Amino acid sequence: MLDDSLFDDPARLADVDSSGLLRLAALSGAQVRAAMETATEIGLDDLADGRPRALVLLARPGVGPAVCRLLAALTGPRCPVPLVIAESIPAWVGALDVVFAHTDDVGDAVLAESVSVACRRSATVVLAVPSDGPVAAAGAGRAKLLSPRIPVPPALSFAHVFAAGLSTFAALGLLRFDAEELADELDREAERAHPSHESLINPAKSLALRLADRTPLLWGLDPVSTAVAAHGAFALGSYAGVPSDVADYPQAATERALHRVAAGIGSEADLFADPEDNSAALLRVFLVSARHDAQGEVFERAAMRDLPGADLVTPGESVRADAVLRAAALATRFDLAAVYLGLAAGTLNGPGWPALAVR
Repeated sequence: MLDDSLFDDPARLADVDSSGLLRLAALSGAQVRAAMETATEIGLDDLADGRPRALVLLARPGVGPAVCRLLAALTGPRCPVPLVIAESIPAWVGALDVVFAHTDDVGDAVLAESVSVACRRSATVVLAVPSDGPVAAAGAGRAKLLSPRIPVPPALSFAHVFAAGLSTFAALGLLRFDAEELADELDREAERAHPSHESLINPAKSLALRLADRTPLLWGLDPVSTAVAAHGAFALGSYAGVPSDVADYPQAATERALHRVAAGIGSEADLFADPEDNSAALLRVFLVSARHDAQGEVFERAAMRDLPGADLVTPGESVRADAVLRAAALATRFDLAAVYLGLAAGTLNGPGWPALAVR
């Protein structure tokens, strides 16, 4: 059902992409700049007045859970502040705590109640949500509101939420990042994935082709990469209608039956597999790696040795060895690949299957 000829026909791509999703997916850099402007205007400096008792990340459905996992992974196990990821406000939250929250649903009743409770208890609340709706109203006058300024569909708002979270973490002294460098890198990723670039040199189109007609096993080689893989699975489900398995590689290795099947894909053993059993033929392993250091290369080589038929997904040598930059670039690539795949497969008004509703 995949019309892969669409990838290298920019004119047809433009016709099929009636909602302009490829253009919107390429606005990650603009989202980062807009989020940083908002953060400067509302002022996050007072977050550094004293180290909070705890930092609570409220992960509601949408892009939020993967972003929260990524932020937590970037701080690492040595984070000096207890960091909690939850779906609703913990009962113990009080005036000494900082709460960061995002939702794709401005009418999210659970989050609205959580924000109201946190504000009543005098916790510091940072919201990466639109300025309208019950969630924003629950924090009106009390929460720091980083509303998005670049209109994109909720599933393409990773860059805004990530930049808002990074700003919060940076104000607390938990992470360092260069916002302009991040925005520039995301602009470069969008340029590399421009519809006019053919599949051989377009990393998003290439990834989309490799994802096609398979159930992807997105296995991260470290916590940061696994969080990026989780966002990739969300993007593929949102725009390409592709279900994915997400796990960190050590966990995946303990799932011995699945790992054994995965190890046989593309190997000599796979050539002589039972033709009646097509379970392996429907799978493809993608080892996701956002790292670019000596230890990361060791993990990559070891995993590729165990899974010789796996597909290694990295940001590439052109992205500087910085965890924030490489994770964001790879997340943007998954967004663009999912849109390309959805257009070619017909899930986004393409020439294949009937169109699905796009939020």
